[in-house]
Amino acid sequence: MKTTQITQSLILHFGEMGSRWGLNRTLGQMYALIVLTESPLNADQISDALQISRSNVSMGLKELKAWNLIKLQHIQGDRKEYFSAPNDVWEIARTLVVERRKRELDPTLTTLRDALMSEPSNDADQYAQQRIQEMHDLMEMVILWSNELQNMSSEKLSAILKLGEGISKILD
Repeated sequence: MKTTQITQSLILHFGEMGSRWGLNRTLGQMYALIVLTESPLNADQISDALQISRSNVSMGLKELKAWNLIKLQHIQGDRKEYFSAPNDVWEIARTLVVERRKRELDPTLTTLRDALMSEPSNDADQYAQQRIQEMHDLMEMVILWSNELQNMSSEKLSAILKLGEGISKILD
């Protein structure tokens, strides 16, 4: 499978950005290829296009499925599994928010709650708990806000973000 110059440059960029997004380079490249290719791809096509081993592709596909970023598809008459990304970029963004929350915010909230359940033994612990409570409350607000956004249509999400542009102009 041959990729265009535009697709290739974005694949390379997504690979570089993958580690910053909580994915490795290969996963970032694989996801970019899947997102930027109109028709579903099988593991052999991904391996060929990215010049990576079939075993690396298989592991990467499992990871992308675990992140709920790709959909498995079957093509009639073909025994191979094919993979595609959602067509709606807002759906991809919502999925990333949910998955990152599960991996990052939820464990942190659990740790903060555990710390808040402890009885402070001195002034330093009491101060620390006050700060922990503030962090906990902020994270809870972010999660509640995130939950609301998760249930909105892509059109409403776009409208809200466009409102943000106007608000920042008003506040400046």
